[in-house]
Amino acid sequence: MSRQTYKVCFCCRRRFKLAVSEAPPEIRTLFHHYSDNGIMSASNLRSFMVEVQREEKISVEEAQDIIDGLKHLTLFHSRGLNLETFFKFLFTQNNSPLLPSSVVHNDMTSPLSHYFIYTGHNSYLTGNQLSSDCSDIPIIKALHRGVRVIELDIWPNASKDDVDVLHGRTLTTPVALIKCLRSIKEHAFVASEYPLVITLEDHLTPDLQAKVAEMVTQTFGDILFCPSSENFNEFPSPESLKRRIIISTKPPKEYLEEKEVKEKEDDLHKGKTEGDEEAWGKEVPSLRGGTISDYKSDVIEDDLNDEDDHEESERSRQNASAEYRRLITIHAGKPKGGLEECLKVDPDKVRRLSLSEPQLEKAVITHGKEIVRFTQQNILRVYPKGTRIMSSNYNPLIGWMHGAQMVAFNMQGYGRSLWVMQGMFKANGGCGYVKKPDFLLNSGWNNEVFDPKVESPVKITLKVTVYMGEGWYYDFKHTHFDQFSPPDFYTRVGIAGVPYDTIMKKTKAVEDNWLPSWNEVFEFPLSIPELALLRIEVHEYDMSEKDDFGGQTCLPVWELRSGIRAVPLYSQKGDMYNNVKLLMRFEFI
Repeated sequence: MSRQTYKVCFCCRRRFKLAVSEAPPEIRTLFHHYSDNGIMSASNLRSFMVEVQREEKISVEEAQDIIDGLKHLTLFHSRGLNLETFFKFLFTQNNSPLLPSSVVHNDMTSPLSHYFIYTGHNSYLTGNQLSSDCSDIPIIKALHRGVRVIELDIWPNASKDDVDVLHGRTLTTPVALIKCLRSIKEHAFVASEYPLVITLEDHLTPDLQAKVAEMVTQTFGDILFCPSSENFNEFPSPESLKRRIIISTKPPKEYLEEKEVKEKEDDLHKGKTEGDEEAWGKEVPSLRGGTISDYKSDVIEDDLNDEDDHEESERSRQNASAEYRRLITIHAGKPKGGLEECLKVDPDKVRRLSLSEPQLEKAVITHGKEIVRFTQQNILRVYPKGTRIMSSNYNPLIGWMHGAQMVAFNMQGYGRSLWVMQGMFKANGGCGYVKKPDFLLNSGWNNEVFDPKVESPVKITLKVTVYMGEGWYYDFKHTHFDQFSPPDFYTRVGIAGVPYDTIMKKTKAVEDNWLPSWNEVFEFPLSIPELALLRIEVHEYDMSEKDDFGGQTCLPVWELRSGIRAVPLYSQKGDMYNNVKLLMRFEFI
C-alpha cells in the first residue's frame, strides 16, 4: 500500500471517530466546589444556581426538580448529580442564555410607537425582487417566525376587475390578494398573540379599493380592528389589540384631494386676499385634474348644470373611499415639503412616515435628534433601497438607535443583518414587540432627546467565556467541512450596537476536532447596552478556500442570563440546529 493511500485511509478512520465530550477545566473546578464527595445534592445545586447562574429565587425543591428531570440520563445518581451528569445538564435546553421563549415580560400597555416591531418588507416574495414568484408561503413562514408587520403591494389584476399582490413594474408573478388574506387569518397568531399589522402599498382605483375593503372586512371579521375615529393623538397599545389585525396605509387619494379642495373652498368663503388667490392657481391635483382655480369654476358650473350622472359617480367614489379609509388604524404618508415638514410632531394626530434606507442614512446626519423626537409619538418605517435586488438587507441599528419602530427587512433572504434582526426579536418572549429603551421615549429637563452621534460613557462590561462546542458531528455530513479530516473550528464573538460599541473578535482555530474546546475570554465595554446584541458565529478554517459556515446566533444583551449557558446555534437562514451548541459563560462586570 502506498504512503498516500495509507494517509487517506487513516484520515477516513479519524473522521468517523467521535471522542467523548469532556468538561472544561473551569467546569470541573466549579463542580468540585459545589459538590460533596463527587455528588452535587439539591442543596449544592441551588447554591450553584444562585451564586454562579444568578438565579436568586430558585428553591431547594426546584433544584431537586432539576435533578429528577435528569433521570433519563444513563449516568444519573439517586443522591444527586455526578460530574458527567452535571456537565450534561449544562448543555440542556433548560439552561438557555435567555428567558424561556413565550415569556412576555415587557410592559405591553404603552402606545404602539413605544415598541420596536418585527417588520417584513415585500413579505410575499419567495426570492429576489425582480423575477421571483409572489406567494402566500413566505408570508406564512414570516408569521411562524413571529413577524408582526406584513407588507402587501396591491395592484389591479390583468382584467382590472380584481386585486393581485405583486412587486409592481417587475417580472414577479402575482398572487391573488384574497389568498394572502386567508393565509394571514389562519396563521396570524401562531407565534404571537399581539397585534398583526398589514401595511398596504396601494396602487388601486377607487372601485378596487372598495373591493379590498369588502375583502378585508369579510375575511377577518371580528378580529379586524376598525378605529372609532379617523385620527389618534396616540396609538392604541399592543395589550389592547391582542389577537387583532390592523391596517396601515395611505388614505385614499380621492379622499385627500376632496378634503384639500373643501379646505380651499372654505378659505374662499371666509375671504382670501388676491395673493392667496394667485397661490391657488398652482398645479394642485383635484378630483378631476387641473388647478384649484379651475376646480372653483367647475363647482359653479356643476351647480348650474344638471349633471346627475356625474354627481352620482363622484358620490360613489367618495363612498368607496370612505369604506376603505374606515379600516385604517395607522395612517401613512409624507407631508408636502422637505424633511423638516415630514418630521413635524402634531400633538393632536399621530401617523406613520416611511423612509428608504438611503433616505434615513442621509437624514440622520442632519436631523438625528428630530427623528428621535418624531418617533417618541409617531411611527417610522424604514425599508431597503431598491438596488437590493437579491433581497439582501441593511444595518437595522441605524433605525433602532433613532427610535424607528418598523425596520422592514426581506425575511426570505439571509445574512448577518438578518441574523441581527432575528436576535433583536428573540427578546420579550419572541412576541414580535420589544419595548424601546426609556432614553428613546423620554425627553430631558430642557426637552433634549437622545443623540446617537454623541459617545456615551461605558455603563457596563460584558465578559464572555467561550468554553467549547458540540453537535456538528450529528447535524452535518461528515465530509461537509473537510473531505479527509475533522474540522478546524473557530468562533467569532462580538457586539452589534451603536457605532462605538460595535466590534468583533475571534478565538483560535482548534484543529481536527468535532468537539472543539477554546476556553477563551473576551470583554466588551458597553455604553448603550440597551441596544447591544451579542453576535456569535462558528466557522471552519479553510486554508485554500473561503471558510465554511458552522452556525450562528444573535442574543439581546439586555436579556442575557448570567452564568454558564448552553447556546444553540442556527443555520444561515435562521433555523435552529438539532444538536449544535456552544457552552459559554456570561458575566456583567
